[in-house]
Amino acid sequence: MAGRRRARPAVVPGVTQVNRWVDRGAIYAGWVGVGMGVTIAVSFLLVIPIEPILWLLAFPAGLVIGYYANARSGRQAGPWSRILANGAWAGLLTALTIALCFLVTKWIFFSADNGYRNAADGGPIAGCEAGADCVYQRYLAEGKGPELEAAGIHDVDDFSAFYWREQLGTAGTVFVLTLLGGLGGAAVYGIARPRAANASATTRGAGPDEV
Repeated sequence: MAGRRRARPAVVPGVTQVNRWVDRGAIYAGWVGVGMGVTIAVSFLLVIPIEPILWLLAFPAGLVIGYYANARSGRQAGPWSRILANGAWAGLLTALTIALCFLVTKWIFFSADNGYRNAADGGPIAGCEAGADCVYQRYLAEGKGPELEAAGIHDVDDFSAFYWREQLGTAGTVFVLTLLGGLGGAAVYGIARPRAANASATTRGAGPDEV
């Protein structure tokens, strides 16, 4: 009937109503993970360009942020599903950040390559067009032509497709490792969290999302 108001769910005194999929502390931890991801990517893709370190740090970074998401939430009670969701959310944001930073950095260097080389390396690559052509010619100048030929790469277009398949594969691996780390960190927290003796004391001072 018009004008009839829908009945609201009954609120039981002393019982916290939780509507979020993750705790507020996990949301905060997710943004911390974004900052962590940017820092890792910038440090080991630009400042000290040692790409394998990025791969090695992906899983530990996820572990840290997955654990922190629950520690920040004070998640000392409650279901395993919420603990894992907290870690998955923070791990997801961290994983996306690292993977996207990786791809953006690769795109910048790929697009901006103008064939420059130090004199000790043979000087600038003559006759290449900035971007994919210069990157391709750089690979050929480094003696990788036979490897490319063996992989079925015969021109710049083939090389570009091959290059970005490789980069997307690496970004996907880093993403999965970081996300799994987030779940692993949440699992570690769930196993090590304080038990019932401390849970009641924490619950009394916890916020709406932390019960």
